[in-house]
Amino acid sequence: MKDSLRRACCLAVFLLVAACSKETEPVDLADTSKPYPANVKPGFINKVWEVSLSTGVAPGTLYAFLSDGTLVVTSPNSKAAFGAWTYQNGKLTMIEEAQEYKTDILSLSHEELRLKSHNPGGSIEIVLVPARVAPLPP
Repeated sequence: MKDSLRRACCLAVFLLVAACSKETEPVDLADTSKPYPANVKPGFINKVWEVSLSTGVAPGTLYAFLSDGTLVVTSPNSKAAFGAWTYQNGKLTMIEEAQEYKTDILSLSHEELRLKSHNPGGSIEIVLVPARVAPLPP
């Protein structure tokens, strides 16, 4: 009797967990045809991204979109520059040296952030990947 009661309890817990664990769909930020809830945060925030390919930005340049709206950009040959960024109604805007650049998110995954920045001199595409991390010394 105890064994069958234990099995029934285990089965009930399993079914309850299975019913409650609904996997959420990933948010496609490149799809601007539908609004996103206010609590959805784009997956590029608080990560350090490295330019792997671009039509106007040097490879190796680092970008960090901090959650407070700060944009940090630095390259191997320069000190960090600070700007700002906003993401409203599915639209990304990067602000560098008081200049706003409307920016399209072409694709976003854990492995890649692909942007198209509309600059006064023309649009540039930027492919960013998670920044390489140097190992800590022993």
